[in-house]
Amino acid sequence: MKLDRSRRIIGSNAERTRLHNRQVVLGLVRRHQPVGRAAIARLSGLSTQAVSNITAELTEEAFLIVAGRDVKGRGLPVVQYTLNRDGAFALGIEVRPDAMFAALVNLAGETRFTRRISLPSSTPKIVSDHALELKLEALQETGLQASQLLGAGIVMPGPFGQIGLDDDGQSELSGWDEIDPVALFEEVLGTNVVVENDATGAAVAERISGVAQNLKSYCFIYFGAGLGLGVVADGEVMRGAYGNAGEIGHVIVQSGKAHGRLENFASRIAIRDQLAAAGLTVETVNDLNRLHGEGNSHLLDWVQKAAPPLSQAIGMVENLFDPEAVILGGALPDALLDALIAELELPDASVSRRQDRTLPRVLRGASGRMTAALGGAALVIHDALTPRIVAHN
Repeated sequence: MKLDRSRRIIGSNAERTRLHNRQVVLGLVRRHQPVGRAAIARLSGLSTQAVSNITAELTEEAFLIVAGRDVKGRGLPVVQYTLNRDGAFALGIEVRPDAMFAALVNLAGETRFTRRISLPSSTPKIVSDHALELKLEALQETGLQASQLLGAGIVMPGPFGQIGLDDDGQSELSGWDEIDPVALFEEVLGTNVVVENDATGAAVAERISGVAQNLKSYCFIYFGAGLGLGVVADGEVMRGAYGNAGEIGHVIVQSGKAHGRLENFASRIAIRDQLAAAGLTVETVNDLNRLHGEGNSHLLDWVQKAAPPLSQAIGMVENLFDPEAVILGGALPDALLDALIAELELPDASVSRRQDRTLPRVLRGASGRMTAALGGAALVIHDALTPRIVAHN
């Protein structure tokens, strides 16, 4: 049995779906540019008049630009549209317990500004004050106006809300239990805000400008302080009822004779603890990159220990979500991620073990310290350019 999972995004001519239709048009232009109005109408199901109105509006607002005319065939030359790369921007901010990362990204996913700052603590007051400073610094350095911001995507370590998971607090933020982060950041930043867990942000970033650009369904295992999972299914982000979908770090796995949370074996926390036991202190991705380049035996030992439980978890993810690929990325050096992937022994009992595979089961993503911040910005762009599938009568 072969299932066709392809979907066609159809527009609606009803006025109440104006935002949806704008997203349909923007998404089609992004995928097919340069493209004319008749082609957009044909692909979307919208009337030619509706497409003309929307493209005129989007051109006036600088989301689209006229990219010449197609003179093929009979009749008048057809106006062609492309996305205006610098027509709008999105701010992404990652909040960690000890640091914040910011990135400003244009509609094409190109980075115009990045910054890292240390945090004395991760309380809401300190984090929100620094978020405003990062926004103002980004605008000043790039010469942009606040009106050019589509919004801000804030990514934070989960889980969100009151949950029944025990945690040692090493990957959590302090003082946020009773705080509505969307309301807080919208008030402070003066723009629309979307808040997601860091793994979801990283997964969306991978689709905007990483190895998942041509994938519809994939999973992203994100190495932050802990370990998270972002799931994209048929182009849509899986969030869960409370934004906690993908808490893979809390999955129980086996490592040798020991059982425990995956995060205890395969995460930056696990690396730090193992190196600390050997008298080594690591603070940044650069520290890890240096140790790996030196062939540090303690770091290589972590790779050997982390690979088996991570392999178990990847097999579980494959059977749960049937992804085109599982992507590893985040705040680890590329070389260390490559070494970890090389040591994986993926289970045979997986739906992803297919004869017709065209991609490896596991890929390395756009790793590095800015991944989740770029993901926050990508979330805003994704929401602007990606229509939601709606039912029609």
